[in-house]
This record gives sequence, structure tokens and C-alpha cells, in this order.
Amino acid sequence: MFKLTDKAIVPHELVDAVRRPDAGGLATFEGWVRDHHQGREVRSLEYESFPELAEKEGNRILQDILAEHDILEAQCIHRTGHLAIGDIAIAIAVSSAHRDAAFDACRAIIDSIKSTVPIWKKEHYTDGSSVWVKCHSCAEHQHH
Repeated sequence: MFKLTDKAIVPHELVDAVRRPDAGGLATFEGWVRDHHQGREVRSLEYESFPELAEKEGNRILQDILAEHDILEAQCIHRTGHLAIGDIAIAIAVSSAHRDAAFDACRAIIDSIKSTVPIWKKEHYTDGSSVWVKCHSCAEHQHH
């Protein structure tokens, strides 16, 4: 299951959701808000989305990954709203009978989500400026 939240992500809840007696492997990924990007000092991030479409597309991705990889369960949660340095922006948990499938599926999930799910990121810098990252249509409507 893929979902959006404006609350802090609790990674062990995802791990518990994919835990099964037939699973021998678990792969997780956490994407954290870091204090820099392309040589600039970042103060915080802001994520916006089109919730209905984002959850539909995120769940489609997870279903595709379940069908394409030899995994048992997959869960992903992505934050929206304003995030501070160190906050978890995205968390993924994948269980499988064997580790290789879990690692491969976890990477496939994050790569697909970053490239196709309608979630937009705005970086706020320590110099007071901000910019939408990798979102050309967002930049056209940027708020100062």
C-alpha cells in the first residue's frame, strides 16, 4: 500500500506491516531531508501533491513491483507539507523470501515513485530564497 501523510513517518510501522512468517528478508529505505542540495544550504523542504492521483499512481507502482519481483509485501509512505532537516520524507519496506528480491524491489519502488508520482518538492534555503526542484510547471507558479 502507498499512502501520503502530513504526520511524522514511523518506520517500524511499515516494517511491522510487511512482516510475515514466510519472509526471510526485509529491505527498507528512508529518504531524509538533508541540509544541502547542489552546493546550496537547505533550511527545510515542502512537499505538495495531487493526493488522489498520487495515491492511485503509488499503489499502481506497488502492484506492478509485486507482480514483477519475487516479493511478498511492499509498503510506502510519503510526507507532504513542511519538513525540517532530518525528517523522513519517504519510507519503504519490502519483505521477501530471499534478500535479493527485497533489495531490487525497494530500489525499483523509490525510482518509480520519484519519476512518476505527482509529488512536488520545494527547497527553502538558508539565504531566504526557495525553489521548486525538478518541476518546471511549479517554477512557473512559484511564490516568493
